[in-house]
Amino acid sequence: MPKSLFRRLSKKFFIISNSIVAVLFVLGCYGKLFFTFGWPFGLLPLASFYLLILLILFIVFWLFVKWGWSLISLVAILICIKPFAQVVPYRLSSSFDEVANAEDIRVMSWNVAQFDLLYAKKRPEKRDDMMALINKYKPDIACFQEMVAADTLVNLDNPYYRRYSFISVFEYAEKLHYPHYFFSYDFRQDFLNRQHFGTIIFSRYPIINRQRFTFAPYNYNSDFQYADIVRETDTIRVFNIHLQSLKFTDGSRAFIEDPSLESKQDIKRSKTVIVKFKQGLLLRQQQVDRIKEEIDKSPYPVILCGDFNDVPNSYAYQTIGENLQNTFAEKGSGLGRTYTSIAPTLRIDNIFVSDSFTVNQFVRLPVKLSDHYPIIADLGKKRND
Repeated sequence: MPKSLFRRLSKKFFIISNSIVAVLFVLGCYGKLFFTFGWPFGLLPLASFYLLILLILFIVFWLFVKWGWSLISLVAILICIKPFAQVVPYRLSSSFDEVANAEDIRVMSWNVAQFDLLYAKKRPEKRDDMMALINKYKPDIACFQEMVAADTLVNLDNPYYRRYSFISVFEYAEKLHYPHYFFSYDFRQDFLNRQHFGTIIFSRYPIINRQRFTFAPYNYNSDFQYADIVRETDTIRVFNIHLQSLKFTDGSRAFIEDPSLESKQDIKRSKTVIVKFKQGLLLRQQQVDRIKEEIDKSPYPVILCGDFNDVPNSYAYQTIGENLQNTFAEKGSGLGRTYTSIAPTLRIDNIFVSDSFTVNQFVRLPVKLSDHYPIIADLGKKRND
């Protein structure tokens, strides 16, 4: 093949490849807008960070070849400067004081994975460490997902309860020093006989109104809760949500971390992963639309905590985040990963707040006591100048 023809084909290949990556990056950063065209667009926000890396590599490549073509990547990045700040804030570091300002409200969100209930008898130190961590940071409001507890006193003489080291929601409230809480669950989701599986809001301030919502298909991820909490003269509506998970098995996770299509089993796993992505994306859309209706009805400033099971710039994130501040985007730094496995870009846990708050501090605590890392935000009251 003549050298000039090879060069022309190579150049076209890189231009087309660069253009495709640029388009996919824009589609991923504006996930909510393009999700309406079909669920596959919902996968692109997962790849947006990696697509940015490819665009940067293309820029470096074109600077050595023909710098003008680097504009493909530069234009795509400029178009996405604002939405991409939700993925990686444009700050190098952030600080966090362990002791909160007395005027601030400290909020924690954490998927506690049942406080390690199934293994608490064998390794009680893990649950103790989780509660010690909560008590160390002393959140005024704590929203937990995948909470398991009894709402009646536990009969410790019963060998069944001793086997799993159960404690009741009253004991959690006492050990964590919360005078007020709202435990929300579906009776059909009982866990190990009379232990309820749901979400909980703990508060150091009085709760004057409690509300649980559920809708078709009436499973755990179709439930969400809010509580109206009074602090001095202010009332705040606190939402706690847990959106649809992908329900990955260990085999699914292993395939994602090390994909291969060498056998029929690998092909079957790949199809299963795609189906789970599709189901999760579509179910989260339904859940978020319902939750958004309630957020918009709130007569009070909103704090929303939860496990989204989806990344920044997804349909779920952008729908919830409309007219709200994301505390990580306001005060966090880096990738902010909150799920402990699969990929370092999985920031799927969030605290959103109304514009009437100032976000003064944010931290992700990199302690592997659950399959999620806890996140904390300190909120102030915005002053009217």
